Amino acid sequence: MSFKVFIVEDDPWYGQLLLHHLSLNPDYEVSLFTTAKDLLNNLYKLPDLVCMDFGLPDMAGEKLLKEIQSRNKNIPVIIISGQEDIAVAVNLLKTGAKDYIIKDEHTKDLLWKSVINIKENLSLKKEVEELKEQLEHKYALEDSIIGKSDTIKKTFSLVQKAIQSNINVSLTGETGTGKEVFAKAIHYHSERKKKPFITVNMAAIPANLAESELFGYEKGAFTGALNTKKGKFEEAHGGTLFLDEIGELELPLQSKLLRVIQEREIVRVGSNKPIPIDIRLITATHKNLAEEVKKGNFREDLFFRVIGLPIELPPLRERQNDVLVLAKYFIDEYIKQNKIKSINLSEEAKTKLKKYAFPGNVRELKAVIDLACVMCNNNEIKAEDITFYQINTNPTYSLAEKTLREYENEIISHYLKKYDSNVLLVAEKLDIGKSKIYNLIKNGDIQID
Repeated sequence: MSFKVFIVEDDPWYGQLLLHHLSLNPDYEVSLFTTAKDLLNNLYKLPDLVCMDFGLPDMAGEKLLKEIQSRNKNIPVIIISGQEDIAVAVNLLKTGAKDYIIKDEHTKDLLWKSVINIKENLSLKKEVEELKEQLEHKYALEDSIIGKSDTIKKTFSLVQKAIQSNINVSLTGETGTGKEVFAKAIHYHSERKKKPFITVNMAAIPANLAESELFGYEKGAFTGALNTKKGKFEEAHGGTLFLDEIGELELPLQSKLLRVIQEREIVRVGSNKPIPIDIRLITATHKNLAEEVKKGNFREDLFFRVIGLPIELPPLRERQNDVLVLAKYFIDEYIKQNKIKSINLSEEAKTKLKKYAFPGNVRELKAVIDLACVMCNNNEIKAEDITFYQINTNPTYSLAEKTLREYENEIISHYLKKYDSNVLLVAEKLDIGKSKIYNLIKNGDIQID
């Protein structure tokens, strides 16, 4: 698209000179006006830039600048003037003019450079806005949290509550259930979405480096600290800090993290100066933090600080209705990335996917589908194209070797153990009648402690 430039100049000869000069760039669409009134009457055409003479006979330059800004504050304005009064130039620049150019033998060159700079800045700003929109779209709830099962819908409702507040959020669930995806979805739909989203995987940072990674350090704080470095808390200022695998934090660092959360300020390694921080904290772990507290591995006071709104992400084996929905999503992603016309799932392949429990959860399903897309022929995934990774040998994951009733009984038994034989709570969690659980116990199909 052309870059639309409006010039307003009451001197016909000088106006034509500027018009001809800027029109040398074929990307510019240049229009010339001789009065302020004509310019203002044409602002509805939304120029990308206005170059205005400061000494127009029908309106003072400062008044015209303010009038342009009142009608569209996003239009940049370059002022071209015969006045060399520094005070006037400074005042106009403070008022909002992007540049002030004196009429002399250098005007054409200075104007050319100024227009190029403004165009580049506008392009950069537009690119940033487009990237933000793409990012928001990428993590749109309907796009990032895929599924139609009742289980995922309940989780979805908790995510909505997290978005509408600034409370800390703790995500729990097995490896591969998509904790970072959920964290990003919460951030990019919250009021902090235009600020940074910073991720730190605590399991991936050596214990002796964790403090400096989180809180930063001053130059000379230790051997190798050649420059001052911001920590992840400072980088996330105004936005969201996602601490993945927080259960891996060692106790000494837990006490420092507790202080940061309480005081809302950090102190860099090698400094005594507190630095205020404003962040929303989202944590995640595959561990049961309450059990870790009982074992003495996690501070109780920190537990209550980070727990905030707890959201438990269900494993894929509890979302059986979502397996094919997710499989189609991953196939579509593969098609886009590899520019393939289409890939379909055969009925035998669908049956094979539905019979498997996916101990690696959504992450495993994606790996399985990606490989199947590579291995398939004639744009159709057949059962033999699907390979499962036999890593977890837990027999509860072998759906094909059990009846549906046996598998259902194992799930109910698992939840009864998890929630200390609280039948009412288990019935609510599994969305089944409590009488069904009582009958299974009565008939000896499941055991309780």
